[in-house]
Amino acid sequence: MNAFFALLKRDLLLAYRNRGELANPMLFFVIVVSLFPLAVSPESDRLSGMAAGVIWVAALLATLLSIERIFRSDFDDGTLEQILLSPRPLPLLMLAKVTAHWLVTGLPLIIVSPLLALLMHLPAEALGTLMLTLLLGTPVLSLVGAIGVALTIGLRRGGMLLTLLVLPLYTPVLIFGANAVQAVTLGLEVAGQLYLMAAILVFALTLAPLAIGAALRVSVS
Repeated sequence: MNAFFALLKRDLLLAYRNRGELANPMLFFVIVVSLFPLAVSPESDRLSGMAAGVIWVAALLATLLSIERIFRSDFDDGTLEQILLSPRPLPLLMLAKVTAHWLVTGLPLIIVSPLLALLMHLPAEALGTLMLTLLLGTPVLSLVGAIGVALTIGLRRGGMLLTLLVLPLYTPVLIFGANAVQAVTLGLEVAGQLYLMAAILVFALTLAPLAIGAALRVSVS
């Protein structure tokens, strides 16, 4: 665990030193959701019906925008090879890097989402469910995205391939997350969607670090 926290602290410090890049996903998230009422309609009834889907799609794209950064700098300066050669458990180190990415990308999206939800006229009773679905779903986006990055890290222009790899895997999280919020606005039960999202998160936390480590060994070797 000392290695886990040391790597986590290192990645958070590097992210803090590059605050300009750190703000890009957040700005993208805010701009997309803020411009949507101007492009579609300012009517509150119409916006509230699509608020959950808009916020979830914007969060997904914001995560995808930043996910390649999780290993890129370490790959370019050779640090990634040293991590792979470390005697510490590789899945634990990969989990530390994904955790750092989520803390600087996913967590800020969760914090700002209630303000954007109010902008989209989402009912107040659905705000808690929105934040809960994002809390369960954004770590999955980081974990699954990290697998795609690990598979394409050795390619010179792997951005398009990365998108094609991870977008289909993001779809279940997007569907359950948006559907849960929409169900609350309609007065329906949402326990099933939340349990499914929690199960997906546990599954990703268990297997994704192993897959990331294996993919990196193949890509970097």
